[in-house]
Amino acid sequence: MNTIAKALRLWRTVRWLKPVQIYGRVWFRVSRPKPDLRPAPSVRALHGVWVDPARREQSLIAPTQMRFLNEERDLDVHGWDDKALAKLWRYNQHYFDDLVAFDARKRVDWHRTLLTRWIAECPPGKGTAWEPYPTSLRMVNWIKWIRAGNAPVPGMLESLAVQTRWLTKRLEWHLLGNHLFVNAKALVMAGLFFEGQEADAWRETGWRILRAEIPEQILADGGQFERSPMYHALAVEDMLDLANAMRAAPSITRDDDVRRVIERIPAMCAFLASVCHPDGEVSFFNDSAQGIAPSLAELEAYARRLSLQLSSRSSSARLVRDGAPLITRHEATGFVRLESQDAVVILDAGPVGPDYLPGHAHADTLSFELSIAGERVLVNSGTSRYGVGPERLRERGTAAHNTVVVAGADSSEVWGGFRVARRARPGPTHTEVDEASRTAIVSASHDGYRRLRGGGDHVRTWEMSASGGLFVKDKALPWQEAESHWHFAPDFQLSISPDARTLRATGPRFTLEMLAEGAEWRVGRSTYSPRFGVSLPNQKAVARFLGPESTVRIVWSPCMSSS
Repeated sequence: MNTIAKALRLWRTVRWLKPVQIYGRVWFRVSRPKPDLRPAPSVRALHGVWVDPARREQSLIAPTQMRFLNEERDLDVHGWDDKALAKLWRYNQHYFDDLVAFDARKRVDWHRTLLTRWIAECPPGKGTAWEPYPTSLRMVNWIKWIRAGNAPVPGMLESLAVQTRWLTKRLEWHLLGNHLFVNAKALVMAGLFFEGQEADAWRETGWRILRAEIPEQILADGGQFERSPMYHALAVEDMLDLANAMRAAPSITRDDDVRRVIERIPAMCAFLASVCHPDGEVSFFNDSAQGIAPSLAELEAYARRLSLQLSSRSSSARLVRDGAPLITRHEATGFVRLESQDAVVILDAGPVGPDYLPGHAHADTLSFELSIAGERVLVNSGTSRYGVGPERLRERGTAAHNTVVVAGADSSEVWGGFRVARRARPGPTHTEVDEASRTAIVSASHDGYRRLRGGGDHVRTWEMSASGGLFVKDKALPWQEAESHWHFAPDFQLSISPDARTLRATGPRFTLEMLAEGAEWRVGRSTYSPRFGVSLPNQKAVARFLGPESTVRIVWSPCMSSS
């Protein structure tokens, strides 16, 4: 890109920012606060009930051996801030998630040694350890560990107070979103953990932020506004943690704050269930990966321990007809779920994210994923890494998702590691159930390709029948340069008929026949990243348009060996 093109792209990116993000970034860069090393306030006695929080995967696999993002490193070799390691790995190193992982009680001695080392080797205000996001997550995990009945190691309470005071001076107003949310949550939980005027001030600072951010970030259908199933699961955990901490200190908790949290959790859990596959794990829209947030089952169990009443329904529209497929539509976020017999389709017909915060967005508008009999079949490519680089850019691009590419362009202009310039705007989504044919129909569109010469809207319709089968109809201009992409789970092998109109996808348990009308198939190779640090080889099919409209009819049947 030439200088003018880069400048225009930058303008199209920053023009959406809120003023606080701009002057907040300046303040964050120039501010040089000093750590406040005063003694810690007294710990507040429990007057309510504390329950076990959601558990995560084990990450401390030996006394000094850590596994994050599918990479193992030894603390004795790399220390706490080895710049040769990816920043996200170093962030995870300072979260202390293993304190609340599965079987954490069996590793208490390891944890005590690790906590002691961190306090001694990570001086206040220095390095990655003290950036506000890992500080916020670490504070919460330390509080959970102590509330679970573990005696603090020497200096732990003092360090926790220093971290809290530091965080009050490093709130991430320049980022907003989930970063500011977890900053505020950490202050509230510290303010409920300690007692006294200083703790009360921490708690009130956190609540002032959350009273604005909860209705901003949790949409009317229960979904988190960044529209990533993974970050939504993290938001569910955040709200459950707040509910847990408030129950443990009921005498100092405002009723309206309790309601503000508790009333949203059932809809948030229902939304999470809707964007998870039958395997219980999240779908891969925007930045999403398995193994980062607690699982759906863990979060639902946590909610039940808190005596919260979960419902299979949320504020989302749920259309049911006798004998017909089921449509669950989340109007605020734009996600839709179709279910019929053994098949589940999850599709994204919403914006890529909030205009001022699209950092976790992919150019995946009108993409979808398909599971059959509990097994994933059509999958978006996932997220294997953060940072800046060609693979990060590829995974964010439209061609890495099950949707339509026109003229080789992305539907939204993703660039850098977390930037979006011009972004696709979705049109209205229409849902209906045809009772005569027992067919569920969803139609949606976006305008992301209007910026191209001769470009127009991409219009897509999904039709799922009760008898089994799925039709996907696309219309896009200029059709001479349009193609739809179809990414398969790694176990599937693809073959094409001689006339290039029929694609056969054979998996371990069943086979799909995909007949293209108005398009012809070709097969290529790609990668599938269900977790950070994992890139599995898989096959993809591309249907090149032969006219302005293309229809792919998908039917499936059991393999002979599994029937």
